[in-house]
Amino acid sequence: MADITLISGSTLGGAEYVAEHLAEKLEDAGFSTETLHGPLLEELPTAGIWLVISSTHGAGDLPDNIQPLFDELKAQQPDLSQIRFGAIGLGSREYDTFCGAIEKLDAEMTICGAKQIGETLKINVLEHDIPEDPAGEWLGFWINLLKNA
Repeated sequence: MADITLISGSTLGGAEYVAEHLAEKLEDAGFSTETLHGPLLEELPTAGIWLVISSTHGAGDLPDNIQPLFDELKAQQPDLSQIRFGAIGLGSREYDTFCGAIEKLDAEMTICGAKQIGETLKINVLEHDIPEDPAGEWLGFWINLLKNA
């Protein structure tokens, strides 16, 4: 089993690129990783660390590839008390639902008992042409929180 499972929800690929980039950085830091793009609940470990990266589209909507996972969390309310997670959202501040997808995912995982490590990073894609850059900076702080948790 991987130390950290990266879960991405993406419409145009931005969150997938961020997940792949962070997986490399985590492996460089000595963690084993598994990256899943739009997994279903049964594909995910029920204990350990998840790093969830999701873009937002429309009016705060989840990408199509991660909507089924969100729906399963909401309907099944699985016991995620053995999960610790980090969260990164990509969106545009032009919308009042900025990073609404990751907020929905955060809330649902917390309802199911998962414990968040650190603050959710919300990346404004209008300010960052390469969202991997702020995500990489955030990851350094998040790794320190992991080691001290």
